[in-house]
Amino acid sequence: MAHDNHEVAVESAVVDVESGSHPMRFLYVPSTKGDGTAVFATNLRVGPDEAETFCRRYSRRWQIENEYKSIKHDFLAKTSSKDYRVRLFYFVFAVLLYNIWRLTDFLLKASVDGEMDYAPVLTAGECVERVCAGLVPAD
Repeated sequence: MAHDNHEVAVESAVVDVESGSHPMRFLYVPSTKGDGTAVFATNLRVGPDEAETFCRRYSRRWQIENEYKSIKHDFLAKTSSKDYRVRLFYFVFAVLLYNIWRLTDFLLKASVDGEMDYAPVLTAGECVERVCAGLVPAD
């Protein structure tokens, strides 16, 4: 593949495992982080003309996965309840806390310097501490 920022290539391959052989494709697309090439592997039929769109869509999926991981690790309370209503309430409350954190971080960035980079000004842990401090009644 040439080192042209508009060059895309798709290479077919076969993966052999105990359960049999499986066709796959390697997608070579320009990196979104600067110079170079990003490589993706998929078992879907993706041609060179669709490779960049496919990879951009997949990139959005990573963002969703990272957000879910943050909800699960930073905001979701632990429970041993088997009752789906309790578990659903915990999850919805965790999503609410996550959204409060993201909105607060966005508003802080907008009021401080207006630059919306990815790194949070207020960490998830700090946000949880402040919300908890507001929920605990004063003695």
